[in-house]
Order: sequence, then C-alpha cells, then structure tokens
Amino acid sequence: MRSFLVALRASLLLIILCGFLYPLATTAVAQVLFHKQAEGSLVTQNGKVVGSKLLAQGFKGPQWFHPRASAAKYDPTASSATNADVASTDYIKTVKNNVNQVKKEDPNIGKAIPADLVTTSGSGFDPDVTPEAAKAQVPRIAKATGISQNQLITLIHQHTEGRSLGVFGEPRVNVLELNLALQKLK
Repeated sequence: MRSFLVALRASLLLIILCGFLYPLATTAVAQVLFHKQAEGSLVTQNGKVVGSKLLAQGFKGPQWFHPRASAAKYDPTASSATNADVASTDYIKTVKNNVNQVKKEDPNIGKAIPADLVTTSGSGFDPDVTPEAAKAQVPRIAKATGISQNQLITLIHQHTEGRSLGVFGEPRVNVLELNLALQKLK
C-alpha cells in the first residue's frame, strides 16, 4: 500500500509540474519575449487580420502569386502531408495533375516548372515558395494585372528572405506578403 501512495503522490506532482506549471511558464515566457510569434505571426492590413505569415492560404485567379500545393486544401484544422512515397503511382498522378493545373493556369510557363509549384510541403501549409517559383509566375500575373514583368521581379527581390542565420534553409518568398505588396501595386 505504501508503494501505491508514493506512486500516486509522484504522479500527482508530475501532472501538476508537467501538465500545468511548465506549460504556463513557457506560454508566459513566449508571450513576453516572442509575442508576435506566440500569437501566430498574424499579418494585418488596415487593422484587419488577413492571414498568418506561417500558414499558406490559397489564392485563386491569374492575378495572384500561388503558393505550394496543399495536401490539406489550405484548411488549417486539417494539417497533413501526403505521406506518399515519391515512387508511388498515387504520388506521380498527383504531381502530374498539379503540373497540368499549373500549365492550364499559365500556358506560357514552359517545361521547367519549379518543383515547389507542383509538390506539397511536409506540413501541407508551407507559406513560402522559392524565388524561382515566384518568378515563373510573373508572365501570367503581368498579363492579368498589366503590371510590368520588371516591376513584379523587383517586388519578388524585395520580398525574398535569405537563409536563416545565413546558413540554414534556402532563400524564400512569403506568398501572402508578396500578394499584399502586389495588391498595393494594383
């Protein structure tokens, strides 16, 4: 019986420490030191939340930069990757469908479509594309908006983020922020 009471007290202590105190402490520290990130890195325009810098959202129409394909259809409550083997017939079929969709939206895109326009990210919500993927969309957007290709390429360069700490990751462009800047150009 004594062992049972010791185990019960230890369990209750660990539940309080790990289940309540530690999460409260880390949340408090995050709110103080990294408030914007702790709140979801929300992007506002004219005082209204228009999205998050951390989650991709779908943009329809030829006048917008498009993000990576989403296995979850950009539904943040259904975060998922495809988990498909790149050699599987389902994965190959999905990528081919995505290639056909990109070509349908932009018949002049050419044969060298950047991979991040036709493949999903690990989370299904990658908010960024490579600068090359953004540039591949320029002719379509220029045609739809009347904005010159040079202006659009300059916009991409202005919104390209380099490697984190100079060494981690690849250069990237946040599609939401790029589209908000594009909206201001219109």
